[in-house]
Amino acid sequence: MHRERRFFSDVFVFCALWGSALSVTRYSIPEEMERGSVVANLAADLGLELAGLAHREVKLDIFHSKKFLDVIKKTGELYIVEKIDREYLCTTKTTDCFLKLDVIIESPLRIFNIELGITDINDNAPHFRRDKIELDVSESATPGEKFSLPNAVDPDVGINTVKTYQLSASEHFTIEIQTGSDGTKYVDLVLTKALDREEHAVHNLILTAVDGGVPSQSGTANIVVRVLDTNDNAPRFDRSVYSVNVTENSAIGTLVMKLNATDLDEGSNADIKYSFTLYTSEKTQYVFALNPNTGEITVKGTIDYEDMKFYEMHVEAKDKGQHPLFGQCKIVVGVTDTNDNYPEITVKSYKSTVNENIPVGTVIAIVGISDRDTGDNGKMNLSINQQVPFVLHKSSDFLYELIVSETLDREKVPEYDITLVVTDGGRPSLSDNETITLHLLDVNDNAPLFPQTLYTIPVMENNAPGALLSSLTAFDPDLHENQYLVYFIIEKEIVNTSISMLFSINPENGNLYALKTFDYEIEKEFLFHIEARDSGVPPLSSNVTVHIIIVDQNDNTPVIVSPWRVHGSVVEEKIPRSTDKGSLVSKVIAIDTDSVQNSRITYQFLQVTDATLFSLDQYNGDIRTMRMFSYRDPRHQRLVVIAKDNGEPALSATVTIKLSTAETAVKAYSDMTEVPLEYDIFSDLNLYLVIGLGSVSFLLLITILVTCVLKCQKPMPSKAAPPSRNSVISERNSTIADSTLVSNDAYWYSMFLAETRKGKLVVRQPVPKAGSRYIVSSLPRSTGLTETSDSAASTLQVRKQS
Repeated sequence: MHRERRFFSDVFVFCALWGSALSVTRYSIPEEMERGSVVANLAADLGLELAGLAHREVKLDIFHSKKFLDVIKKTGELYIVEKIDREYLCTTKTTDCFLKLDVIIESPLRIFNIELGITDINDNAPHFRRDKIELDVSESATPGEKFSLPNAVDPDVGINTVKTYQLSASEHFTIEIQTGSDGTKYVDLVLTKALDREEHAVHNLILTAVDGGVPSQSGTANIVVRVLDTNDNAPRFDRSVYSVNVTENSAIGTLVMKLNATDLDEGSNADIKYSFTLYTSEKTQYVFALNPNTGEITVKGTIDYEDMKFYEMHVEAKDKGQHPLFGQCKIVVGVTDTNDNYPEITVKSYKSTVNENIPVGTVIAIVGISDRDTGDNGKMNLSINQQVPFVLHKSSDFLYELIVSETLDREKVPEYDITLVVTDGGRPSLSDNETITLHLLDVNDNAPLFPQTLYTIPVMENNAPGALLSSLTAFDPDLHENQYLVYFIIEKEIVNTSISMLFSINPENGNLYALKTFDYEIEKEFLFHIEARDSGVPPLSSNVTVHIIIVDQNDNTPVIVSPWRVHGSVVEEKIPRSTDKGSLVSKVIAIDTDSVQNSRITYQFLQVTDATLFSLDQYNGDIRTMRMFSYRDPRHQRLVVIAKDNGEPALSATVTIKLSTAETAVKAYSDMTEVPLEYDIFSDLNLYLVIGLGSVSFLLLITILVTCVLKCQKPMPSKAAPPSRNSVISERNSTIADSTLVSNDAYWYSMFLAETRKGKLVVRQPVPKAGSRYIVSSLPRSTGLTETSDSAASTLQVRKQS
């Protein structure tokens, strides 16, 4: 906690311009801070509102392989995620160590550049590369002569690095500390008193390196000085420091320079061998080779300007005397940059999918560019080399925004492959490209469409309920739920019946079905609307008009309404044999409820006893005599009439009329409502005709007696109808009682017959006048006149309807 409080007291924030466009916010923290330690409050330092920051996306783009930091969006605090080791982060021996990062805040997009300075703490002790240092010193060495010792290495920087060296007590040696141009402390062993090998052949010393930290740390090395016999001239270079330039990517074996050291001694003491000293780094020795005999320095590894801009070598020339002597120099090799690095594209923020209705001006991606080269070789340009509705906006020297420039339409182009090309300013220039794939998400911007505005569907009557009438399919170019269509019938009433009770539609595929059987004679057409609605939010819809036409089918058989009879029974009619030629005997009337074409009825004889006696009008059904009856003509005539419609196939109905002729015309009583006749009188008429005149007289007597009985039972009507010349008395059996049959044909009234449940009905019916009323009386069925006279008649009234 003390360490964190000390950090907060030392934190400082300042802003400076970075390049020409972006401001940089800098912080400073010590290395090795604990995880979770707060570095700074970005909300306060960058002027951000905490309320809006919690709902926005915040990203950290740290220019390092490790994620050392993160942001708490609720508080806006930048905190430590992983301990930061300055020696790991910054490998170069420099006091300035920065961790660069970009804070990217979206909606709206804002980018803040942050440099986090990592200050060193004294967490490393100095150490020597070798624990034991062996030196051969000639006994002829003069006081003040120096012997180079390997310097101690401390990864820390500043005051925490090596500050001084200490040597154990010795009367012959001391140390001299020198500071290099880079601040490195070098130590030399200095001879303070002449050596005497015979007195003291070996000197064991301890060299201690102490850093400047608080508390300080140290490291030691053992120095073994062996006193050698005299070789009193050491090799010497003509200069102590050499400077040379080499082009990066130079071929292996390229000569950098040739060293030349001289030794005034002769023989083996003048033979010189060159070598790198311990001050030369291993990386430098990996890149350059030194010929130990000739002193030639050549290239043996890859030289990369972006990796290291200059190299420093320390070369030692040692003679081959019995007691070798050394001479040293320093070579500084500068590296000349070439355009050998391709520019790079880095997509820092990217939306791979967007809605097709995204507004113009929306940022799709943030793209960064970089080039490790310098000068013109490092100047870059980013462009789009294709026709797409996007443009690049340069937000800084190294950042671009990819922006929507035109309205997008997924139905036209569902996907874009945007190729970004970056080129540098070298000669020849180098380039790189990056392809961004953008998928457009569908929005519900298209209403369903029917191929037609009106569907006319013919439907044959007598269809089966549930029959498929048609399939009405709409098309929607949208996708997924925006394309899923639901069909339904727009509700309306037709003759007090809901349209949904007559038709139904499959909501998924638009199949239209009939819910009932239609009858052309009742319903001839329907007009309603069907709507197709998609499943988008909000949903879009369109409707279409449906016209259902019921097609007539010849499904109704003609019904014979005159002369009326029970189904399957024979109509019996009586006419006098004295009927004139051309007289109307009967009229057949049939009706058909089909359409005009199917309801056209024609009449014809199916069977006839004598084809020369009767004629039938094929259009109105009139049966008339073609001649007068002769004594040769049978008493009973059987006519079978067929009524046939004009349908395909044609339907028909038949009626059988049994005509009976009498020698004497039956008198039509216009002043009576009913004339009951004994059934047996007419059933054996032919027999009485054969017998002769006596039998005829008997029949007349019976008729007079019956008439008298009827007059006694019922009063005479106040008003009598005038007699008709062609009227006849009809007698028939029926099981229908108390029925009223109405026809629009006037002949129907002349042929109406009915019967009560238990009585036989005999009616005299002349052709009525308009508005006249008919009285129909029924008597109980009996075999004698006495039973008839005891029964009360029931009266039915039939009113003519126009």
